[in-house]
Amino acid sequence: MSKPNAGNESAEMDFWSHFAALRPHLVRGAAAVVVIAVAAFFARHFLIDVVLFGPKSAGFPTNRLLLETGHGLAALCGWINALTGLSLSVNPEAFDVSNLDFRVINTAMAGQFNLHMKISFVTGLVLAMPYVLWEFWRFVKPALTQREIAATHRFVFWISACFFTGLLFGYFVIVPLSVSFFINYEASASIVNMIDVNQYLSTVIVASLASALVFQLPLLVYFLTRMGLVSPDFLRRYRRHALVALAILSAVITPPDVFSMILVLLPLFGLYEYSIRISERTLRRSSGTEGTTTEGK
Repeated sequence: MSKPNAGNESAEMDFWSHFAALRPHLVRGAAAVVVIAVAAFFARHFLIDVVLFGPKSAGFPTNRLLLETGHGLAALCGWINALTGLSLSVNPEAFDVSNLDFRVINTAMAGQFNLHMKISFVTGLVLAMPYVLWEFWRFVKPALTQREIAATHRFVFWISACFFTGLLFGYFVIVPLSVSFFINYEASASIVNMIDVNQYLSTVIVASLASALVFQLPLLVYFLTRMGLVSPDFLRRYRRHALVALAILSAVITPPDVFSMILVLLPLFGLYEYSIRISERTLRRSSGTEGTTTEGK
């Protein structure tokens, strides 16, 4: 009877010893989030007026680029018409996704303060993420073999790079397209759009973070390939299925128009193709490592 109790006590001690080793990393990670969130709190003008409300302004880079693209296509159509006698036409205003005619309102007494706190906290979480991952890596590293360390020693960099690339893609592409569609959609001329600031903030955050998570696909494929669960042949075999799934995903996260869906679908499908290359390279390196190990034996 005493042995099981001793075993349980030993297991409990092991758990708490691991938790004690993890605690300093958690404290430092949380401290980084708090420090960045406090700094972001004092950058109110930049975060709210420039970052949060940027996608609805005419001067936003995406809105400017799309409008210039529309004017360029209109000029190209005019040049083709002059050469061929055709009557092609493009309306440049159709590419204008700026939203200058709606008002963002606050309907709660503490609404603006809560908005300020939320955007500061989210900024802290996002910007501190690489450091938090590095702290997690420092905690896990002693339990890894040299081969596992060699395979994953850059995971903080690549996770962060994919995350921020997806975050920027969501912010500069998906957010302005989504905001433009829902604001300019008119079910009745009697309805005036007055958007609650919390709903607008949620749209910006969800669209950006969802895109950041989708851009983790190459890393997911890398780890699944190393575990033997995915292969390049498997990814090629189901390429058409992946294309359909990505098309559905693009249709869900973008406004229901073909241009917006294609604008999002092409980078996502490129990400899938890049994941196939990652899987090939990972499999090749794993095979080479195994061959070297076998020869050494």
